[in-house]
Order: sequence, then C-alpha cells, then structure tokens
Amino acid sequence: MENENFGNSQNKPASVPREWYEDWQCPEVPAQQNREPVQQPVEPEPKKKKEKKNIPWLYAVLTLALVLVCCLVTGLVMNGIWQDRMEAQARSFYNRMDVLQSEVDALYHTGGAAAGTATQEGYLTPGQVYANNMKAVVAVAGNVVEAGFYGYNEYESFGSGFIISEDGYVVSNYHVVEGTQSLTVITYDDQEYEAQLIGYDATNDIALLKIEAQALPCVTIGSSDALAVGDQVAAVGNPLGELTSTLTVGYVSAKDRIVATDGTAINMIQTDAAINSGNSGGPLFNMKGEVVGITTAKYSGTSSSGASIEGIGFAIPIDDVYSMLEDLRNYGYVTGAYLGVMVRDVDEYGQSYGLPAGVYVEEVTPGYAAEKAGIAVGDIIVELGGYKVTCMTELSRALRKFRPGDTTSVTVYRNGQEQYLSVVLDEKPQEEAPQPQPEEPAAVMPGEEGIDDWYNEFFRHFFGG
Repeated sequence: MENENFGNSQNKPASVPREWYEDWQCPEVPAQQNREPVQQPVEPEPKKKKEKKNIPWLYAVLTLALVLVCCLVTGLVMNGIWQDRMEAQARSFYNRMDVLQSEVDALYHTGGAAAGTATQEGYLTPGQVYANNMKAVVAVAGNVVEAGFYGYNEYESFGSGFIISEDGYVVSNYHVVEGTQSLTVITYDDQEYEAQLIGYDATNDIALLKIEAQALPCVTIGSSDALAVGDQVAAVGNPLGELTSTLTVGYVSAKDRIVATDGTAINMIQTDAAINSGNSGGPLFNMKGEVVGITTAKYSGTSSSGASIEGIGFAIPIDDVYSMLEDLRNYGYVTGAYLGVMVRDVDEYGQSYGLPAGVYVEEVTPGYAAEKAGIAVGDIIVELGGYKVTCMTELSRALRKFRPGDTTSVTVYRNGQEQYLSVVLDEKPQEEAPQPQPEEPAAVMPGEEGIDDWYNEFFRHFFGG
C-alpha cells in the first residue's frame, strides 16, 4: 500500500500538500483579564560624555576683578576697624593725660607747674613768674644809727621790697627800715632812688616807702586766703644784700602759723622756699604771678635737740595787711579798728581743764574800747561782732571787718559763763618811729697819770659821785 510505511522512523515523512495549509487560520485565543503586558527589557543608553570647553578670557578678567574688589572691601573694613581702634586708644591716652594734668593742677591748686610751659590757662611756670615780675622787685638799703655805750654806731641794713604802683610806692618790712636815717631803693637795672618812709605798722611788720619815679613796673596783688597747703610758690628778693633778683621756689608748708618776731606774734604762711637774710620785705608769688605774701623770717641754726633746721621760712599773708597798706598810703598810719587789749591764745592745756578755745586777756589798755565795754583781765574773748574767735589771728581778722567808731558785740567767758558786751571800737593809735638822739661825745677815759683817775671814774660811774 501506498501508506504502509507511514510513521516509520526509518523513512522520511511524506510531503504535505501546500493547498492544505494555505487557507488555514489559527483559532482565536481568549484574552486574559488584568494581565500586564510583558515588557521587554530596554538597554540603557550610554551617557554622553560632556565636551570640555575653554573659559573665555572675559570670565578670567571678571573673576580677577571680583577678587580685587573683595580684597579692597576687606582692606577698607579692616582699615576702618584699625582706625577706630587707634582713635579709641588716642582718646584714652589723652583722657589719661588730662586726668594726670588735673592731678598736677590739684597739687598746685592755684597753679603750680614744674617747668617748661604753662600747664593751663592762667597758670605760669616759676620761670615765667620771675620773668613777669623781676623788674618790680627791688633792694632796700638803709643807713642805721644806733646808740651804743660810747655813743652812736652807724651801719647799713639790707632788705627787699616790691613796687605796688607805677608812681613809686614800695612795700617792705618794718624791721628792714627800723632805725634808718636814710633809705635807698635799688631797682633791677641798678638804678638808685632816694626813698621816703610814708608809714609803717610795727605790730604787723610792714612799711610803705615812696620813690620819685613814674611808669614803673609793678606787681599784681593776689589772695593769700586762696592758697592751700601744697601750692607752689616763688620768692624773689635780695639775699645777703648782694645777690639781687634771686629766685627761690618751694611749696606752702602750712598756713596760719603764729610766729613771734621781736616779741610780737604775727600770723604767717610757712614755706620751704629758701628765705635768707636780705629777703625780708620781698614778695612771695603764687603760680599766677600774684603777690600772696611778704617774706619776713626763717628758722635757722639748730633746735634744742641739736638737729639742724632747714627749709622753714615765713611770709606775712597779703590779705592780712593789704588794707593796712591803703591806710599807710592815705594817712601815713594804720587807722583800723582797735579794741585795746593784750591777749594770748588759750592753749590745749587750758582747754583740757574746761576753758573754751579763745584769747585770754592779759592786759587792758586804759581809756580804750575794751575798758569802756567792761572787758577785764582774765576774760576769754570767744566772739567779736558775730565772728568766732579761737586764736589771736581770728581776733585780728574779725577786727579788720570793722572801722573805728563802729558799735558791735563781744562775747567773753567769765567765771564759767558767757557774757555779752557792747563795744564801740576805737581807732588804732598812731605809732611814732623812734628817732635817734643827737650824737654825744664819747666818755673821756682817765689818763695814765695814776690810780686815782681810775678810782674816781669807777666811783662816778657806779655811785654817781
């Protein structure tokens, strides 16, 4: 048979006629619901390499400019910070300098300065004080005649003074002109003028002279009350009578020192500015170049313990005597109010026994205000005219507040109680300058003829025979 070997593996399959499968269609397969389509894996595209581009020259310039601007801004900021810091340090420095300067000025109070230039407005250095006033400081020479055992002795005295007016009024100490027969004022340029003694007050050791000259340089008067301990002062004078126009500088060591000169107690300024013989009557200046005192005395030698004394000088406060100088100029004597008592301070020993601080009346001058008011020896004056009195200086200052003829009150401590008295003040009595007596011939000593002459002279001298 024709299909007998169909399926025999040893034989080739029979060919299928083409007509059999040309019109054949595959039956439709029903679609499955919710079935995701199968995605075929997609290979990633290879990354494109960036192409390197060269930076244009404009970008380089801009970058450099930006860097420069940043540097400039940073520099300006740092410079501002540095400048502010330097200004702050400068302000701090100047503030410290101002503080130091104020401390220096406080030490001088009225204007001390060590050297160089003026420290502040109105205050001078010692050199400037000297330059401004040396022409107004003079030397005073006097011819003194004193009575001696064998007659009168004659010698020259030297002191200092200062011109207070352009028409020739000169201030000095009374002890400089005391007992003089003639006076000569010598100016800084060695010009000599014959001087007239206008008046004096021995109690306060002041004298007023007059020379015939015009347009003279003169000093400016200041205030001694404005001084404080530690203020710098300068003295100009004629030490030793030959070192004219000498400047010495120091400080105010103390105020209101009661110093006895020739038995009279005077209120004084104490200073360590060198004051020597011949300086008496010269001016003591503050650092404004104003006269605040009249140099008068010094302690010298050694103390009772043997210690040497240095740098203790004294000057009369100008506020204590300036009104007296006006009286001397106008009247030739001091016309101040006068109480008529001799007093001394109640010391600490007396106060320890319950006595008040004041002045103890040792003597009452007959016929004057104190006696008329009922003030007695043994009273302690504690107040005058409403001004407290604890020492002789305060009593003198209180009296200067009044004029002769004024009526005021005096409070005295008597028998353990205070009493109030009314007093009419008198005018201070005018002092008369001691005049030298005409020279007498010296006593004739016995000759050498024999012992009888000596015996007769001895008997006559001691027994008035």
